[in-house]
Amino acid sequence: MRLNKLQHPINSGFNSQSIASDIIKGIDLSGKIAIVTGGYTGIGLETTKTLAEAGASVIVPARSMEKAKKNLAGIPNIELEELDLMNPHSIDTFADKFLASGRKLDLLINNAGIMWVPLQRDNRGFESQLATNYLAQFHLTAKLWEALKKVNGARVINVSSYGHQMASFNFEDPNFEHREYQTLEGYGQSKTACNLFATLLDEKAKNFNVRAYSLHPGSVYGTELGRDEPIELYIQMGTHDENGKIKPEVEAKLKTIPQGAATTVWCATSPLLDNIGGIYCENCDIAEIDNGQIEHRFDEPSTIRGVQPYSIDLENAEKLWKLSEEMIGLKFEVN
Repeated sequence: MRLNKLQHPINSGFNSQSIASDIIKGIDLSGKIAIVTGGYTGIGLETTKTLAEAGASVIVPARSMEKAKKNLAGIPNIELEELDLMNPHSIDTFADKFLASGRKLDLLINNAGIMWVPLQRDNRGFESQLATNYLAQFHLTAKLWEALKKVNGARVINVSSYGHQMASFNFEDPNFEHREYQTLEGYGQSKTACNLFATLLDEKAKNFNVRAYSLHPGSVYGTELGRDEPIELYIQMGTHDENGKIKPEVEAKLKTIPQGAATTVWCATSPLLDNIGGIYCENCDIAEIDNGQIEHRFDEPSTIRGVQPYSIDLENAEKLWKLSEEMIGLKFEVN
């Protein structure tokens, strides 16, 4: 197992209570260009607002243009483009249009994701959480590589999750063709893949001064991510009462949306990370490796932390990179 020696907290000065506007204070993003997938709801919307208000031009790719227009109304420096992450042709069209503009890309924030869905497949037969949460970000990043390397100091940020702890990547059967479908296993392996991708992308791209990060936003209240989750599972985890209502003592400990976006903004803008990459972050700092020393309790969100070694292992990452190229039929040459 080959792990990044920089995977340990650095006492950033921020914490789980920090909000996105705390992180961006004093940082001027004028002249910078960012793309934020899923940047029109939840923590993605908060990320978009924060970057745009700091002066960045933010391109928000959206599957639902009507919803995006409504949610982004009044925010400065926004461009809206169509993109369906489950459709590889749509990814190509979006990326080709951006590349044709000749612009550089300072920040690519792969924020969009789905969770708790029943077994669904895209038109290639790929399981939907793997396709949306990981393969789409690999595809989009590969297509936009030329624009990223034009910048001296571009960053790629993969919004992952503590959910990576629910499953390692199943190289034998990633699309649940020969095993029973478990939605949390599908989610977990897709987020493990996000971590592995950032780990190896940074290793390959740092010679071009492009750095990559993955992160856990925290246990956040009020996003749309858990909208498909069966209420029985919440009750089983101890976060909700028998009537399906979140327990007030649990809700009080969850992050707000501005707190949930803070780690993304920290990874995207912190000068502390100028010479550090390929790491998994949480609570606006680099996460601790979880070697079994952390006790996790879903009714105590502060314990939902740490990164599994299998999800930041360079050997796993190299294997996944090759498989990803084969699955999407696209070589991602970092040169």
